[in-house]
Amino acid sequence: MRPALATGLLGITFALSAALFDAEPLWVPGIALAVLAAGSAAWVLLAARGVSVRRTLGATRVVEDEPLSIVLEVRASKLALPCAHVIDPLLSAPAALPAGRHAGRVRVNARFARRGSHPLGLTSVLVSDPLGLASRTVVAQPSARDDEILVLPRIEPLVSSATGGDAARVARNSRRLVGAQAELDGIRPLRDGTPASRIFWPAIARGADPQERYLRADGDSRPLVVLDPRGAADLAALDAAVRAAASIAHAFARDGGCGVLLPGDRRPTELAESLSRWPQVHARLALVGPAGAPSLGSASQRRGAIVFVSARVRQRLPQALGVGHGAARVLVVPGAIADRDAAFTVAGCSAYVLGARSLRGRDLAGRART
Repeated sequence: MRPALATGLLGITFALSAALFDAEPLWVPGIALAVLAAGSAAWVLLAARGVSVRRTLGATRVVEDEPLSIVLEVRASKLALPCAHVIDPLLSAPAALPAGRHAGRVRVNARFARRGSHPLGLTSVLVSDPLGLASRTVVAQPSARDDEILVLPRIEPLVSSATGGDAARVARNSRRLVGAQAELDGIRPLRDGTPASRIFWPAIARGADPQERYLRADGDSRPLVVLDPRGAADLAALDAAVRAAASIAHAFARDGGCGVLLPGDRRPTELAESLSRWPQVHARLALVGPAGAPSLGSASQRRGAIVFVSARVRQRLPQALGVGHGAARVLVVPGAIADRDAAFTVAGCSAYVLGARSLRGRDLAGRART
């Protein structure tokens, strides 16, 4: 209000001078300036008193670098707004609203380059008169519903180092590579209705009680994606590891299902082909920080392949995930490991097959072409 105050004081000065020195020509500018300053200040104060700001989000979750539509709606309940500018952290510059109206809208197309929870900040409206003599800023009331966006990690394709094929084919070949097949779990007494292919014939040949072979539950035979965010060189390496884990889990889930073991979890979260639990896992991946470690106890008991995604470059898997049960172990690291050939790459990370009973890492190129 300083310009309006200065203008009003100037008008009063002219009026006093006209009265003291009997200078009648000074009465007109003096009265005009005083009325102009008082009118501008009163208009702005009354118009700003009834201003409200409403933020409408196109979604509360968005994937990295994807556009998000946000509408900022300003309403004046008393007087029409003389001049108004919307100020928001997502706007590169204040956006002007049409003058002399009771309402106005500003549409923002925002993009977020990094995953995580992003507070949007508060929107404010600068109300002023056309001459800029008086102004007042109205700050919107905070709303927990509309003031935070969850940015999800981007899903990127798996690219075979041998063929550079599309994501779907590489996912199928990678799944075949890591050997997500059911393993024999043991022998038990024969039950009615058991197929002949699962009857344990050596027991019958020895004259023992009939027995059958049984398989471990399908969930244990599916690939398991494990994320270890510790020791990242920087935030870029951590984000690359999270994107790689999300991309691999999403590809494997669509190709038959898989498990995902995140930091702090004691048991994996199983993802089916329907991807019904994927939104929950995706949201948790968005919030993964540099601390915390996955519990590898349950992972070491899996019969299926294990894909270990590390946020730091390492040469070998943790001891608890050593090659066992004949299933493959795949190490995924940011960047690349010198003097080693990657099976496939994803989100700036490289994947290396460390072992499998029936499939060697050198067979990837041949299998990827089939």
